[in-house]
Amino acid sequence: MQRKDCFVLKGNIIYAREDRTLAEQSEGYVVCEDGICAGVFDGIPEQYKNFPVTDYGDALIVPGMTDLHVHAPQYTFRGLGMDLELLDWLAAHTFPEEARYGELSYAKQAYPYFVEELRTSCTTRACVFATLHGEATVELMDELEASGLVSYVGKVNMDRNGGVNLCEESAEASAAATRDWLSAVKGRYAHTTPILTPRFTPCCSDELMRLLAGVQRETGLRVQSHLSENPSEIAWVKELVPEASCYGDAYALFDMLGSPDTPAVMAHCVYSDDAELALLKAHGTYIAHCPESNLNVSSGIAPVGKFLAKGLHVGLGSDVAGGSTLSMLRAMTLAVQVSKMYWRLVDNTVRPLTFADAFYLATLGGGRYFGKVGSFLPGYEFDALAVDDSSVKSMRRLSVTERAERMAYQECACRLVGKYVRGRKLV
Repeated sequence: MQRKDCFVLKGNIIYAREDRTLAEQSEGYVVCEDGICAGVFDGIPEQYKNFPVTDYGDALIVPGMTDLHVHAPQYTFRGLGMDLELLDWLAAHTFPEEARYGELSYAKQAYPYFVEELRTSCTTRACVFATLHGEATVELMDELEASGLVSYVGKVNMDRNGGVNLCEESAEASAAATRDWLSAVKGRYAHTTPILTPRFTPCCSDELMRLLAGVQRETGLRVQSHLSENPSEIAWVKELVPEASCYGDAYALFDMLGSPDTPAVMAHCVYSDDAELALLKAHGTYIAHCPESNLNVSSGIAPVGKFLAKGLHVGLGSDVAGGSTLSMLRAMTLAVQVSKMYWRLVDNTVRPLTFADAFYLATLGGGRYFGKVGSFLPGYEFDALAVDDSSVKSMRRLSVTERAERMAYQECACRLVGKYVRGRKLV
């Protein structure tokens, strides 16, 4: 009997290579064999002739996209408070909303909205922040597991400088709650993996960071957090951890910046200087570039062209609700736009991103955090999207690459008609 994860998709195919160039095949075939991509072809190779074929006609077929940084509990107030700066926005909107997840009933109502939109979006993999509440975090993980998406999910740690009803009573209590959460989810999921999540240095005492480092050593789990997002935040970190040479070192001092074998994800890095970037590269850290959030909460523009030139690992994040939408297509277009403004207004030696760069960041760049993910190169896990762009009319005959670029900028006129994760059809 034919296995469900062995099949062929037909359409207009585009994907990123490992050198950030794009490959395209009009009216091509991409083969999934046992959940793994066997390659892209202009005809079906003989050994795959018996595989079932889904013909998407003139639709585009692209790899699934990875959201490297998103806050699930903030989905409920996306698009609000966008006239505020980061720290004011956290106090006015983020912390009060996240405190609501102390009631499990609220999480049970709220998280399905987030997960359903993520399931029907272009995102196939995500690194997700929950809240500091263990039960609510398990609820989110259960919802994500049922969706078929692949994710890292973190129970947030914060033992200082939180809001009303949003601060753990001590470093010891925070670490103990994390251990309880990890025990509750151990062996529970196939697609959902826990990740340690100190919110950011201003909310985590030195003692908490030491205790979490102990948990990391015992479990081998990865870490996600925020880094060098905002000038006020950076100045605050200098006061809180004066012995650190830079904000990144405030994580490294406590063995919480990851390693090449267990890389961390740090969101933003808007103000990371060359010394901090060298530290990130040495640790194998992934940077989640969140262009809309950086605009909305007045953080600045991250020099992503510099990150790529230095050989750092970079992907894109929606950063909902700093970002107003879960759309990775929107993140792609904004990444290009803000890079042009950085080149024009800040440093003309840092080249702006091309569409090929942005496509790479959304697919293979972020996907690499999950392994061989984000491309149709042979041997990669089979995550794919089929997108109908037929309602975007044009007098011109466009290449597949041009249509993919137009798809990103005209996403409201495009329709997701197929979505596959690890060879399993979700949409």
